[in-house]
Amino acid sequence: MEYRYLGRSGLQVSALSLGSWLTFGKQIEDGTAERLMAIAYEQGVNFFDNAEIYARGQSEVVMGNILHKMNWDRSSYLVSSKVFFGDGGKLPNQTGLNRKHVIEACHAALRRLQVDYLDLFFCHRPDKNTPIEETVRTMNHLIEQGKILYWGTSEWSAQEITEAHMVAREHHLIGPVMEQPQYNLFHREKVENEYSQLYKTVGLGTTIWSPLGSGVLTGKYLDRFPEGTRLGMEGLEWLKERSMDEAKLTKVRALAHLADELGVSLPRLAIAWCLKNPDVSTVILGASRPEQLEETLTSLEVVDKLSSEVMENIEGIVKNKPVPPAF
Repeated sequence: MEYRYLGRSGLQVSALSLGSWLTFGKQIEDGTAERLMAIAYEQGVNFFDNAEIYARGQSEVVMGNILHKMNWDRSSYLVSSKVFFGDGGKLPNQTGLNRKHVIEACHAALRRLQVDYLDLFFCHRPDKNTPIEETVRTMNHLIEQGKILYWGTSEWSAQEITEAHMVAREHHLIGPVMEQPQYNLFHREKVENEYSQLYKTVGLGTTIWSPLGSGVLTGKYLDRFPEGTRLGMEGLEWLKERSMDEAKLTKVRALAHLADELGVSLPRLAIAWCLKNPDVSTVILGASRPEQLEETLTSLEVVDKLSSEVMENIEGIVKNKPVPPAF
């Protein structure tokens, strides 16, 4: 396993990590979740990602039970949660980034995950109804209490992240260290363009999600729509509609052919492409079966195969390289 610093912080995170969205507490049995975490940890993964909204809190319960059972040295792994959407409640203050919900969500995550502190705590979306200073101060307060170690954002704009840092600097508070954006061969603008200056100015780290484009970049949707996949899950029709179109599948076929020429699987190629980006701190993997994870955990071995010529061939297939901003 390779370890990378989380942005400009001194925290080292495994280049490949394991997430629980749509799987833990929902798509897979608890025993499978335990096996996945064991495989990941044995292969050097030290970061396990979660959120209050995943399975309405049940994902954190499952992960917490596994962490308790495994009894791994607490200093050997990182665990996260995210706050914004709540765990199912829709009453006032049960969602958002106001001080009340952020603190209560932190306490709930600690209880469900059965840990004394969260290594990483993300603001899962920006909250237009809460002053950014209130959120920054609350996160700083939780850090001072030792309940979280680092805080960050997920799917925030560069402007919003910059504003959080301006508030933190003005009031001598701790700003966000990392952002969790979607990043894959079909979704590139934020990571490659919008955040480009933030890597230099504030040392932004990234914990990217959906490296396989919700499974489209595995190639399993090329011939038929298989049963039991996340795009077939109830309530995710929006994700299926966004992910499945013929133009995209045509590109996936070409990428699969390129992967064959390199002697690697398409999922490993797609993940290695993400790892090739030096601004990616860690790639969050998802899996519903042990054999899937065992395959994708070997993606680091493919990075060296991605020569400049291969990278150009990939660009020739996807044809979506973001245009650098003019400064």
